[in-house]
Amino acid sequence: MKFKDYYETLGVKRDATQDEIKNAYRKLARKFHPDVSKEADAEARFKEMGEAYKVLKDPEKRASYDQLGANWQNGQDFQPPPNGDAGFEFRGRGDHPGFGEGSDFGDYFEQMFGHQSGWGHSRGRAMHAQGEDHHAKVQIDLEDAYNGAERSISLRMPVVDENGHVITRDRTLSVTIPKGIRAGQTLRLAGQGGPGIGEGKAGDLYLEITFRPHPRYRVDGRDVYLDLPLAPWEAALGANVTVPTPAGSVELTIPANSSSGRKLRLKGKGIPGKEAGDLYVVLNIALPPATSEEAKAAYRTLQQAFDFNPRAAL
Repeated sequence: MKFKDYYETLGVKRDATQDEIKNAYRKLARKFHPDVSKEADAEARFKEMGEAYKVLKDPEKRASYDQLGANWQNGQDFQPPPNGDAGFEFRGRGDHPGFGEGSDFGDYFEQMFGHQSGWGHSRGRAMHAQGEDHHAKVQIDLEDAYNGAERSISLRMPVVDENGHVITRDRTLSVTIPKGIRAGQTLRLAGQGGPGIGEGKAGDLYLEITFRPHPRYRVDGRDVYLDLPLAPWEAALGANVTVPTPAGSVELTIPANSSSGRKLRLKGKGIPGKEAGDLYVVLNIALPPATSEEAKAAYRTLQQAFDFNPRAAL
């Protein structure tokens, strides 16, 4: 997928006000509408403008687009990063199924944020109304899910300032991370959403949990995976090794004649819960480098000692 510069499409500057974006779109729409335009590429241009306006007219989508597209040039290959909306706080939205092949950049934002209730839209004309619910995606450490934690979380909320520019305002919340929480689960913070109207109660803030990428572990639901390097002799002869887990180190027996890719299961050592997950240790045989004459001689001895062809099955 190619990155599209929506500001260039509408012919406006990146610091354009919301009114300037609206006026630019209306002017171009009149010029390139397929029913009236004589331009050969009118239909394609009209579609491109509609896609750009769909994102830039919405302050929330525009703020995230500005963040995601900050380091991209028009026409470059673009892959939306995972958790691209992490740390942003938005008004009520539906489920976002994720980015899939065949979608354009505008579709990606529709999927990320769902169907918005509309910027500044109230829940009716009553004098008293409950505030809108807000949603945000936040990242925590895997260890927080094992132990529980108290964390300060910073969120950015896009707003339109008095001059019509989209800006982000930061807010910091103290959040209790319960032990055993999984990626995809949601924490509800009562009264932390949009303010109510009149005597209406404030809305709630829903925090969707994701895990920060870990240098050591991979997570699948409640199960956790660890790649464990082994020396060839440990794999061949068997060994007792110390294995790190997010809950502390454990001793693991490596069976003799183990091969790379073999999985050893540590039952109940995954993310805690009523039904705790498991931790899978994936064996990975690491070869010592042959950087000295002694090391090379040792490998030649192995070569002579074994009648072994690793490609015999090919």
